[in-house]
Amino acid sequence: MSNVSPGAALTRHHHITLCTGDAQEDYDFHTKVLGLKSVKKTLLYDGQIPIYHLYYGNDMGEESSLVTSFPLRHLGAKARPGSGQITYFSLSAPMSSLGYWKTRLEGHGFATTEDERLGERCVDFTHPCGIRYSIVGIDDDTRAPFSSGPVPKALMLRGTHAICVSVRDIESMEEFMTHGWGGRRIAEDRQYVRYALGAGGSGTYVDFVVEPNLKQGSWTFSEGAVHHMAFQVGTHAEQGAVKGSLEAMGFTDISEVKDRGYFDSIYVRTPSGALFEATVSHPDGFLCDETAERLGHDVMVAPQFKESREALVAQLGVLRD
Repeated sequence: MSNVSPGAALTRHHHITLCTGDAQEDYDFHTKVLGLKSVKKTLLYDGQIPIYHLYYGNDMGEESSLVTSFPLRHLGAKARPGSGQITYFSLSAPMSSLGYWKTRLEGHGFATTEDERLGERCVDFTHPCGIRYSIVGIDDDTRAPFSSGPVPKALMLRGTHAICVSVRDIESMEEFMTHGWGGRRIAEDRQYVRYALGAGGSGTYVDFVVEPNLKQGSWTFSEGAVHHMAFQVGTHAEQGAVKGSLEAMGFTDISEVKDRGYFDSIYVRTPSGALFEATVSHPDGFLCDETAERLGHDVMVAPQFKESREALVAQLGVLRD
């Protein structure tokens, strides 16, 4: 019998999903300031309240290039920051580009701070809705950036680098990460602990910041918090094995497989409180309903909203490029 955990099938990040504020504000921030491509405009698949689900990434929206958002200002709910949340996430860019990014962000009115964590230099800033971002200098990240945006290709963001979850202690997540999620503990720095998935490197890291005195943050759909982090798994059989293994460990707060149009997902509420997702991409990915030339141009509505597409888009507002 193999001693390899089914969680070893989780190889890297797939996407991160944020609960942001105004849709146009979010769209402009990601496409005009960060220079990411609009890969897909669709609607949240859960529930009956129309909410945009916007995808940003590289030319084809490849796994681990993706930042996605639910703009939620029309709901009027604000997130409560705290423990049990993904407190910030980082994006990878060439080390030589950090000065460029600092100048670019400040030129667009965003305050920045420079820091070093886990041996990496970074530029920290916040989304207009308050979610914390960081750009980390990485010279060996070979992922392809968006090639036709406002940022020169040589300086462009490569994709997600790491997420950082706020926890009161690390013990419960140590068991989850190593036995359930296929992670390896590889680094520590002050109150930070880092795990790597798969082959390691940028786009595979899960960091934790131990903050024992921080109160619990909110988990609901509300502006100003990261909703979940998705991780890539290659096949449905591997995804099912991850689900079965977690349930056998006692982690029964885990969903059935949900078809998200472009990938199939299961969700688990981790012991930290942060929501993780194990995702299998569909063979055609984002090309199942748009051509490569039209990616991200039109709104692709979720199945429950198809009969009222025009009214819903008018209600949410047409996004301007």
